[in-house]
Amino acid sequence: MSTRKEIINTTGAPAPIGPYNQAIKAGNTLYVSGQIALSPETGALVQGTVEEETRQVLKNLEAVLAAAAYSFADVVKTTIFLRDMGDFGAVNAVYAEYFTEQAPARETVAVAGLPKNVNVEISVIAWRA
Repeated sequence: MSTRKEIINTTGAPAPIGPYNQAIKAGNTLYVSGQIALSPETGALVQGTVEEETRQVLKNLEAVLAAAAYSFADVVKTTIFLRDMGDFGAVNAVYAEYFTEQAPARETVAVAGLPKNVNVEISVIAWRA
């Protein structure tokens, strides 16, 4: 097992909008930076309902996971940041489409603001033996 961290970046997800990487693999653990509803092709914000935003966020996460040869089945922890806790039910419904078995541990927090004034941001930690 490598003792060095490995930087993971893919064009299948939006490029970072700051001084960070899409993910870092350390040993068998993958730490995926928070994703928002940016189109990986254009870098533009996907505008629409909170469900549409959430679906794009999860597609972006899926692309980063895949670039490191992981999947949603390997995710052990998620953090969901919401601009409005009133969106919890809608976000949760889309989230449940992606985490269908053995859902990971998670917390959901309401925050005062998110990058580019989006409604939702999600980060994940994945692990594989």
